[in-house]
Amino acid sequence: MTQLVDTFGRVARDLRVSVTDRCNLRCTYCMPAEGLPWMPKDEMLTDEELLRLVGVFVGLGVRQVRLTGGEPLLRRTIVDVVAGITALTPRPQVAMTTNGIGLARLAQPLAEAGLDRVNVSLDTIDPEVFRRLTRRDRLDDVEKGLAAAAEAGLTPVKVNAVAMRGVNDHVVADVLGWCLDRGYELRFIEQMPLDAQHGWDRTEMISAQELRERLSERYTLTPLPDRERGSAPAERFLVDGGPATVGIIASVSEPFCGSCDRTRLTADGQVRNCLFSHRETDLRGPLRDGASDEELAGLIRGEMWRKARGHGIGEPDFVQPDRPMSSIGG
Repeated sequence: MTQLVDTFGRVARDLRVSVTDRCNLRCTYCMPAEGLPWMPKDEMLTDEELLRLVGVFVGLGVRQVRLTGGEPLLRRTIVDVVAGITALTPRPQVAMTTNGIGLARLAQPLAEAGLDRVNVSLDTIDPEVFRRLTRRDRLDDVEKGLAAAAEAGLTPVKVNAVAMRGVNDHVVADVLGWCLDRGYELRFIEQMPLDAQHGWDRTEMISAQELRERLSERYTLTPLPDRERGSAPAERFLVDGGPATVGIIASVSEPFCGSCDRTRLTADGQVRNCLFSHRETDLRGPLRDGASDEELAGLIRGEMWRKARGHGIGEPDFVQPDRPMSSIGG
């Protein structure tokens, strides 16, 4: 099988796999308070189907698999899924992005199954702001999950935070200090147009430039050389000379599409070549109809060949994808 190359010469080596669209938080920038219509169970990939498709991607040169959701820990068989992926040859690196609720219980079993590292989404360390933002009073559970991840060796433990104007933008330096004190690596992420409500407004987004300015009021940030970034989405900075770092993922204001090496598999078996794509290729149907691995690989290669030069945010004709982040996978 050939590698996953697109018409611009980019090679996909990083696969994001959504294992469920369900979530136990209701973050205001992601979904409405009442939640969303969840995928019917029979439309979701079974463990066997998911592992077979990931195996095809690995055969096409994927070397890192990140499990996402929704909230991946809500998939009851998530430990088995991790064990199945780490048993593939060649073994890919396996990471997970989670909200941290449930991680206190599952961090050790996940580590034993082969999970390499974890990113925990945490936008605020203020209990009241957390409750308003997520519509749930679960900050204590997230903190326990982070500690359990560190104890289980899922390191470096990374924290993902979205800075929002008028919500938490005034305390970004406090969040960084909190992470530095605990040995977690913080990644700020610009808010992207992927909310289910389609209410994203760029004027309300805190840009990477603003983040750098606000963090620099308290800390000295020294950018790491570009060669150390490679295809990673985060631009990293030494904090006060290091060794600790902070990252900023500027998907909107400073896009890194030119070096993108990612592709995505949704929980219902669709492959997407970009987070903001308006089309996707069905793998579930052919898989259930008896397609061979080579036939599935051909469908994946075809989807990647159609990958656009960039996501187009900021262009006059940009339209937000119908699927929200919780359905696509982060």
